[in-house]
Amino acid sequence: MKQPLLIALILLLAGCAQLAPKPVEPLAPEPVAAAPAPAIGGAGKTAEALDNTTAAERAAALAAPAGTGRELGKVTVALGPPAEQGFWLKSSLVTTPGKGRVVTESGASVAVDLLPGTGGALLSLAAYRALGLDLTSIPEVSVLAD
Repeated sequence: MKQPLLIALILLLAGCAQLAPKPVEPLAPEPVAAAPAPAIGGAGKTAEALDNTTAAERAAALAAPAGTGRELGKVTVALGPPAEQGFWLKSSLVTTPGKGRVVTESGASVAVDLLPGTGGALLSLAAYRALGLDLTSIPEVSVLAD
């Protein structure tokens, strides 16, 4: 009785060896050329090309004197979406839309539409350019409401 059981066990184990996966040689990764990163704003457009405000609109935004209005506070701003044209600031300091000014530490100021926002404050491309700010800078500005 032990002999047939032993033979069956040996045959079973021999069959398992045939079912075991054979080692596969790892494939060497093929070099893949990295796709070039798209330019910000599409096909390499400049800030001037993205800013559709007119010279008259820029002059009007810069014309009003700084320091007028009720101060809402200071906020650090980042560049907002260039596709959203005009002079605007989105900030959690603003609870209702209105008119106001943004003033830099150097005293440069620009009239903007004040818009409620959440999270970090965003300043429009046109306002950044009018204030002479580097587009990669994250300056602190004072926000005044008219």
